Amino acid sequence: MAPIDRRLLTHIHWTLFCLMALLFLCGVLNLYSASGFRLEDGISVAPYYQKQLIWGLIGLSGMVALMLVDYRHLKTMAWPLFWITVGLLVTVFFAGKSIGGARRWLGLGFVNFQPGELAKISVLIVGARLLAREKRPLDFARLFCILGVGLIPAGLVVLQPDLGSGLSILLILGGMILFRGVTARVLKTACMAVPCLLPLGWFLLHGYQKRRILSFLDPSSDPLGAGYHILQSEIAIGSGRFWGKGFLAGTQSQLRFLPEKHTDFAVAVFGEEWGFAGTIILLGLFCLFLYQIVTVARDAKDLFGSYLAAGVFFYFFWQILINIGMVLGLMPVVGIPLPFISYGGSATLMNFCLVGLVLNVSMRRFLFKQG
Repeated sequence: MAPIDRRLLTHIHWTLFCLMALLFLCGVLNLYSASGFRLEDGISVAPYYQKQLIWGLIGLSGMVALMLVDYRHLKTMAWPLFWITVGLLVTVFFAGKSIGGARRWLGLGFVNFQPGELAKISVLIVGARLLAREKRPLDFARLFCILGVGLIPAGLVVLQPDLGSGLSILLILGGMILFRGVTARVLKTACMAVPCLLPLGWFLLHGYQKRRILSFLDPSSDPLGAGYHILQSEIAIGSGRFWGKGFLAGTQSQLRFLPEKHTDFAVAVFGEEWGFAGTIILLGLFCLFLYQIVTVARDAKDLFGSYLAAGVFFYFFWQILINIGMVLGLMPVVGIPLPFISYGGSATLMNFCLVGLVLNVSMRRFLFKQG
C-alpha cells in the first residue's frame, strides 16, 4: 500500500471525531451503570462496558483502516461487498446462532457477528454508486431499480426476523434517494401510495410484532407482557425529573425493573440518572454530530462522496430518531439500538467504520475536483 499523503492528515475532521469519541465514552459510562444491579451487599457489575471498550478499540482500528483507503476505490468494491453480504444473510438461515428467539448472528468463535449490520453499509455503498451515475431526478423506472437493491437484503433480514434492521436498510436508501431528488410525479405518487399500502403490512407481521404495535397504542392493556418495556421505560425517564437521580442511583435500572437496559433501552438508564438536563445535552451532542456529517456531504468534491456521507447521515439519523422515540413511547418497540450508547459488538464496529468513511470523504475534499 502506498504511503498516505501527509496533506490528508491536515484535513481530518477533528470536530466530528471528537463528538464521536465523546458519545462513545458517554455510552461506556452509561453501560457501566446499566450493567450493575443492587445486591444486599452492594452493587454487582456485569462486564458489558468492558466488552464495549474492546469493540470500540476494534472499531477504531477499522475506522483508521477505512480512512487510509481512498473512498473512490469503494466503487469497484461495492457489488462484491453487496453479494458477499447477501451470501452471509442466507448463511444465517442454515448456520446462524439463535439468541432470544431470533436467528440473526453468525458465531465466529469468541464473538458473534450480525450480517444485518453489514447489510446496511453494503446497501449504502451500492446506493451511492448508483445514485452518483444519475444526472437527473429519478423517474419510476430508475427509482424501482435502485430500491430493488435494498429490498433483497432487507427482505432477508426481516425473515430472521429482524424488522428493525430491515426497515433501517430501506430508510437509509430512501433518505439517500430523497437527497438525490425524484421527479414531482414520483413524489406525489409516493405521498399518496405509502399511507395506503402501510395497513397491508399488518398481515405480514409476526404475532409478537402485532402485540408490540397494539401495546404501543395502549401499553396499559398488557402491562406485564408486550407493554412492559414501554411502561418501565417511561417510569424510569419520568422519575429522573430535571436533574436526575445521580450516577448509579437509578432505581428502575439498578433494581432490574427496566428490561434490555444495556441495549435498546440504554437511554432510559441515562434519562433516569441524569434527568431532563442530561438528556437534552446528549441530544445536543447527537445533533452536532449529525450536523458535522451534513457539512461533509455538502462540501464533498464528487457526487459519490456526497452520497456516501448522506447515506451515513441517514444511517445515524433514523437509528437515533427511532430508538429515542421507542424509549419515550412515541414509536413501537422495534429493536433498534442507539448509536454509541447501546451495547452491541457488530453495531459498534459499523458505527466506527461509517464515521471513518465520512472522515475519508472529508480528508480528500481538497485533493481533486468534482467529477
